[in-house]
Amino acid sequence: MKFKRILLKLSGESLQGEQGYGIDVNRLNDYARQIKEIADMGVEIGIVIGGGNIFRGLSGAGKGFDRVKGDQMGMCATVINSLGLSSALEAIGQKTKVLTAIRMEPIGEFYNKWKAIEAMKQGQVVIMSAGTGNPYFTTDTGSSLRGIEIEADVMLKGTRVDGVYTADPEKDPTATKFHDITYQEVIAKGLKVMDVTATAMCMQNNLPIYVFNMDIVGNLKKVMQGEEIGTLVHN
Repeated sequence: MKFKRILLKLSGESLQGEQGYGIDVNRLNDYARQIKEIADMGVEIGIVIGGGNIFRGLSGAGKGFDRVKGDQMGMCATVINSLGLSSALEAIGQKTKVLTAIRMEPIGEFYNKWKAIEAMKQGQVVIMSAGTGNPYFTTDTGSSLRGIEIEADVMLKGTRVDGVYTADPEKDPTATKFHDITYQEVIAKGLKVMDVTATAMCMQNNLPIYVFNMDIVGNLKKVMQGEEIGTLVHN
């Protein structure tokens, strides 16, 4: 097995599946089954989910929302997604723990590193929600921070594309895929892997990022078994 402890970053947009908004139950269940599959292999799993399928603070700010309130709405959106994933996992027999960066018991316990690690060691999938708890930070930065804190071996960024490309492959048919790439190159080329803050944090703390397509069922297990189906971002 390639990694012992992972931070899995899931995009909120991916959760909307075919319907274009909210949570697609089929997609949610696909994710849950893939996650349980690797939990059964003994992998310790921490998860951060975005909230873009429900609300995105930055686009709200463009429509006249106060940026801080918009970001707080986005944090609440990630909590909704986290509860959905937790529920889907529990339904198939996988124990979970939802932690929140802002106090909101009884919805989830207030996050701290040691609580998260203890739960992972006990075989629970730990879902860390509400980003960093601060405005102006994305869930990408939230996942970098949590990945570093829980001492993950890697951040697995599950997206709808199968890696990092020279340009957006959905828009540019000539875009070519990188097998691996350094953080410096990602920043210098302005590639949209994660935002610059998140990428810089991973670079400074030596947390590799593996970008792959999570929407193809079975891919998460392939990554854990060392199949090279995505792009590795490293120092």
